[in-house]
This record gives sequence, structure tokens and C-alpha cells, in this order.
Amino acid sequence: MFIMKVALLLALLTVVEGDSTKVKGHTGEEVTLPCHYDVDTRGLLSVCWNRGQIRNSGCWSLIVEAEKTKVTEETRVSNRYQLLGQLDRGDVSLTVLNVTETDSGVYGCRVHIPGWFNDDKHHFDLTVDTALLSTKSMPVDTATSPGTATDTHTSGQMTSSAAGAALTSSSASSSMTSEDTEL
Repeated sequence: MFIMKVALLLALLTVVEGDSTKVKGHTGEEVTLPCHYDVDTRGLLSVCWNRGQIRNSGCWSLIVEAEKTKVTEETRVSNRYQLLGQLDRGDVSLTVLNVTETDSGVYGCRVHIPGWFNDDKHHFDLTVDTALLSTKSMPVDTATSPGTATDTHTSGQMTSSAAGAALTSSSASSSMTSEDTEL
């Protein structure tokens, strides 16, 4: 009976956590996967981040690791993976710089808490979409751009300013007939 209880306990403790936090990002941007622990209660701890679900012990597909307040540089697989939070306050969040669609997938944060089966495990499902096109307007050089001088047309009362910022139109008759709307 004792062996069955131990086996059941071990089975419950080794089940991979199925819940994950969903995080979305866009290509070329940075994405932060939040992971924190209570330094006041636990003291300074080690942490590791991996790609994929966290297993029973350690990080199998390690991407970056920190020993208390210092990132272990030799474990970092790319400089795009950064721990930019305050490690001395328990902020061990992972920031992925310049994300690409290949960064999509499951990530895991393991905070190593002394003792058996005590580790804090957090899973994230990152989805990276193609960045939206920017609608930034380009500045106009009024000294060299054609059509930037003020034009005034009196027949239809249409005026335009130097940078095209103001456009005013008025007409004595603005009614449309059904003939005007036909194609």
C-alpha cells in the first residue's frame, strides 16, 4: 500500500503543467515573457529558460540561465535572449529581441527552489506574426519638392497650402443629379 501511495505521489508531481500563458508579438519587435519569484520569502535563486515544456528537472533546451543575480553568459544561445529585469528583486523575465516567426513556440521558466519537486515552473506559448506595415509619413522638403508652392484657383475656389496641409473647396452649386452618379 505504501508503494502505491509513493507511486501516485510521484506521478502527480511529475505531470507536465498543461497551462501556459499566451503571448503575441510581431516580427522585428521585442517580446517579454514575464517570470517572477518572491526574493523576500525565498532569497536569491537560480533560474533557467528553455524552449519547450519544462521537464522534471533542469532545462533541456536551455537558452539562458542565471545564477542568483548574474547571467551565465556561456549558457546564452543568442544575444537576442536577454534577462533585462531586476534579478536581485526576482524579476527573471525573458526578453527576446528582434523576434522572428521561427521564435514562435513554447518557452519555459524554471526557478530552482531547494528541495525535491519545489521548483517554480512557468510556461509561455509565444506566437509571432508578421509586423504590420508602418504608415509613417515622409517629411517634404519644400525647397526642392515640386508642387509645394501655394496655388490658388479662383474658378472653383480651390486652394492648397505649401505643404498640402490645408485644402479647401467650395462651389456655388454642389448638387448631383442621377446622371452624375452613373458609370
